Amino acid sequence: MTEELKTETGVFPTQNASKYLQQLCKHFAHKIDVEYDDTSASAALPPGPAEMHATENDLTVRITGKDEEALKVARYIIDSHLERFAFRENFETMDWQAA
Repeated sequence: MTEELKTETGVFPTQNASKYLQQLCKHFAHKIDVEYDDTSASAALPPGPAEMHATENDLTVRITGKDEEALKVARYIIDSHLERFAFRENFETMDWQAA
């Protein structure tokens, strides 16, 4: 019996989505495997993979983990980094929704 992975999607409405996507990936690339371009990315976060997509109006991040604790850690990784990078926009947390 295989374990069902859990996923959540977070959305950050911003005109700077591509900038933040690239900033996250460049930062993460120092420690983990990352692939990205101007509008999409994948990052091998320790709790599970993250897929990112940037449009003109928002940054969307889909995280995957084996359980709620893994998702909690992944949310923290994404939110805490965006809090630093998007401080001019008073970012606090993405609007996370279970899949």
